[in-house]
Amino acid sequence: MFSQTENRDQHMKIHTGEKPFKCEVCGKSFMQSGALNDHMRIHTGEKLFKCEACDKTFSQKANRNQHMRIHTGEKPFKCHVCDKKFSQSGNLNSHMRIHTGEKPFKCEVCGQGFTNNGHLNDHMRIHNVENPYKCEICGKSFTCSKFLREHNKMHAGEKPYRCGVCYKWFRWIARLNIHMRIHTGEKPFKCEVCGQCFTQCGHLNDHMKIHNKESPYKCEVCGQSFTSSNLLNEHMKIHTGEKPYKCEVCSKMFIRITGLNNHMRIHTGEKLFKCKVCGKSFTQSGPMNYHMKIHAKENPYKCEVCCQMFSRIASLNKHMKIHTSEKGSKCEICAESFSQIEDLKKHMIIHPVEKTFKCEVCNRMFSQGGQLILHMRMHTAEKPFKCETSAQRVSETGF
Repeated sequence: MFSQTENRDQHMKIHTGEKPFKCEVCGKSFMQSGALNDHMRIHTGEKLFKCEACDKTFSQKANRNQHMRIHTGEKPFKCHVCDKKFSQSGNLNSHMRIHTGEKPFKCEVCGQGFTNNGHLNDHMRIHNVENPYKCEICGKSFTCSKFLREHNKMHAGEKPYRCGVCYKWFRWIARLNIHMRIHTGEKPFKCEVCGQCFTQCGHLNDHMKIHNKESPYKCEVCGQSFTSSNLLNEHMKIHTGEKPYKCEVCSKMFIRITGLNNHMRIHTGEKLFKCKVCGKSFTQSGPMNYHMKIHAKENPYKCEVCCQMFSRIASLNKHMKIHTSEKGSKCEICAESFSQIEDLKKHMIIHPVEKTFKCEVCNRMFSQGGQLILHMRMHTAEKPFKCETSAQRVSETGF
């Protein structure tokens, strides 16, 4: 209900679509005269609304209010998928396209889609052969100044973005944001078919090819097909035996860079994955996930013989050897078999083994690098393991 006829008439224009107030400059029409007056300031350059913090002026009150959020830090628009907040509704709408995969801005030349108009404009310069921003060092040209600035960081060796958790440095803020998902466990890209989540949009796109039964990249050796050329290239290393990634510490070789990165944490002691319950840290996500089952009291693996439950499949397999009398660990010297690898290790002590690891302090020799590391704690007095009951520190977990 409306108290005045004038208010009702104004409201009815919403339903009728009537816009009787027309701009004489650009021809745009408006429902209300006030909206036309606000619009006219775009043409006249009149800016009545002033920011009290920095004195910047605006032609419309709404624009001034949006600007004020820069000073107040207010971000009232929240993404319901990943909880990220934004100061403007338009930014939230653009962000939501990351989750939905919507790309409404389409290139008329090649048909490629984009999430916002700015990216489309940058892309169009490729077709127009327009690369006005040129690197003075290598001569490479770019479609926008932002790309040139990011490129110049490669020449300068500049990595201005640092992870606050593991202190790793990054050249681009986007790479840092992706890296942070390792620590947070955030996977904002969800498959609508099976519900699996991913840290990057590209990984989701590759995954979707599984549901679409799209595997255009085929191995000519074994016939296996893959959803992307990268996966095929990685697979081919199995046939060629290629291991291009070498550890600079122990010279161990790896097929994939991820394998080398995981391995390096053994030498550096870096533990990126932290249990949110007890704070224990791990070098890889797999062991942490296993560890989390302790807190959840989750024991999904059941022995069919005695009904004992286990949190890990490896623990169940180890246990099953008790019932089957299976002895899977065999001594290569005397052929004696053992049901558990720990028993084999104890047995190996009786055989003479070449000792290649030498203590630089007392010249004592060891057959394994791990034994040398434990021995060195005698000289350094290092005691990294703490008893939770008495707070006493010891050099080995076995004591």
